[in-house]
Amino acid sequence: MHLLKYRLTKRQLDVLKNRKELIKGGISRRDLLKLGLMTSAGVLVDGLSVSRAFGQTTATTVDANGTITGVARSSSQSCGSRGSSLCVVSPPIQPFLDLLPTPRDGTWRIQTPTALSPAPTVAPNTAAGEGRTIAHQAFTQFPPQKFYGITQKAGALSITSDPTIDPQNLWGFAIGTPEQNNPINVPGPLYVEHYNVPILVRNYNRLPPEGQNGGFGKPSVTTHLHNGHTPSESDGNPCNFFEIGQFYDQHYPNVYAGINSTHPGTGDIREALHTLWYHDHRVDFTSQNTYKGLAGMYLLFNDKDTGDELTGFHLPSFPQFDIPMVFNDKVIDPSTGQLFFDLFNLDGILGDRFLVNGKVQPVLHVSPRRYRFRWLNTGPSRFYQFFLTDLTNLGANNTFWQISTDGNLTDKPYQVSSSRVAVSERVDVIVDFTGKAGKTFYIENRLIQNDGQGPSGGLFAAGQGDLILKIVVDGPVVNDNSQNPANITAFYGFPNTTDPVRVERTFVFQNRGDWEINGKIFACDDIRFQVLKNSNEKWTIQNEGFSWHHPVHIHFEEFQTLSINGRAPATSPLVQKGRKDVARLESNDTHVVYFRFRDFHGRYPIHCHNVVHEDHAMMAHWEIVDTGGDTNPRP
Repeated sequence: MHLLKYRLTKRQLDVLKNRKELIKGGISRRDLLKLGLMTSAGVLVDGLSVSRAFGQTTATTVDANGTITGVARSSSQSCGSRGSSLCVVSPPIQPFLDLLPTPRDGTWRIQTPTALSPAPTVAPNTAAGEGRTIAHQAFTQFPPQKFYGITQKAGALSITSDPTIDPQNLWGFAIGTPEQNNPINVPGPLYVEHYNVPILVRNYNRLPPEGQNGGFGKPSVTTHLHNGHTPSESDGNPCNFFEIGQFYDQHYPNVYAGINSTHPGTGDIREALHTLWYHDHRVDFTSQNTYKGLAGMYLLFNDKDTGDELTGFHLPSFPQFDIPMVFNDKVIDPSTGQLFFDLFNLDGILGDRFLVNGKVQPVLHVSPRRYRFRWLNTGPSRFYQFFLTDLTNLGANNTFWQISTDGNLTDKPYQVSSSRVAVSERVDVIVDFTGKAGKTFYIENRLIQNDGQGPSGGLFAAGQGDLILKIVVDGPVVNDNSQNPANITAFYGFPNTTDPVRVERTFVFQNRGDWEINGKIFACDDIRFQVLKNSNEKWTIQNEGFSWHHPVHIHFEEFQTLSINGRAPATSPLVQKGRKDVARLESNDTHVVYFRFRDFHGRYPIHCHNVVHEDHAMMAHWEIVDTGGDTNPRP
């Protein structure tokens, strides 16, 4: 097998070798800039550009009978508007060999309580090896009722049953303490939690040292629960990282926003979250560590979204008919057989092999009834637009119902033909397979994206995109007690956006050699602005570029979008109306959003969630304060 798609000169091969050594050694782009070894445009000081390396996007071709006929190009690839054309292409992998891991059959494990010793404390227990340096601010008010241990460590996992592909050396989360020595899970174990049941998670760092990282990854971590209503010391702030041998206790109150302010004692149920995820967020190394496997999902239920279709909103029951799906794309280096990561890919990394719940293009068997699918895109840089495709009838408009934007339910279900999911966005959908017994469908990505900058704006025709998940309707006929989404007229509704705002701020996401927000790059000790606790603000979030797309994530509070490019958020053809924690800034977009900042104080970031942009410093620190707060309109 050949390492590279293109024939390289000896000098280019030397650059590739040096790049791999820098990544393996835990050197960040920020370090290279500080040392004067690289310019902000990603060029080595001797004038030789470093590469943007990512795999060629491919799709599996399947005929109308479901027979695999080969592997074909589905979207063109540009090998470097910035950097030399060094394109690592993965070896071919036979698709549709593995079942989709799910919590319903135990192949995706659910997190279980653990006895923790020493017992958790409000103040950091540094004497016992805790890496936390800030006291818990809500531990006494919301004492944990469940305790979990989770260990971050290395392990070898198979991503496919194709015998030509070796198990991958990944970093993942293992249930329990290091002494229990359980195997890692990638994605990490699924948290299944309920509102008003506070929990505490103790993360143990037992990753291998940097010299044994398998080529990339920083064994210094901080786990972010995206987008929990979480006190800042437990948020997984990029700068609150801890090291090998340490642990870190994170307290998740699992309460509705407003519990200490606008809705004392209860919180506002209209702020309910349901589909969250967690991932490593270590400053400068989020992209490497999440790409290596440090990510998982976290579900929250309440007395409306109950997990039981006989009660509440009557959504399909978990786990039998409610199936989380984690999508990401990877590149495998044919010379090593292992995952490939390019630190110097400045615009973003596109993989050429598609995984769902840790398996390459798996298969899901379903019964002829309604299902809830929870779609999460962990990136690092690809956007998806998912369609439900029947290869025997490519002209069919196979609609489904979208019921969420990010972790939040919409005001009501919306019937759609597709859903777009940027990096870190989540979309919950209801798909009805009633009357479809014997048929086969595919979750197909038809969005054209040529490089890591973002989608080009076009769509492939049905059947010409990336067939990522095969769904076979061959399960037994079972009762369906879930509600037809067409008959659901309302979920929670949304809080109003007419309360007075204390300040309006503007954030411009731009590329001027570095990835910047309002002309500045990120630094841990640079607090760009302060928000007064229990106040409301209006933010304008603007993408200055025409080529680059930025899914912008703001920690801690969800927002409501007031306008996108001067127009009200749409519900067709793509659902943009709703409460969100990611503003999907596409080409030259401007979003105006409304925030309430309540209940807790401390530091949080705003950043691009194309994690390559994030690690190249497209992030800003801000702080919620109990008194004061500034009114800087462009921090």
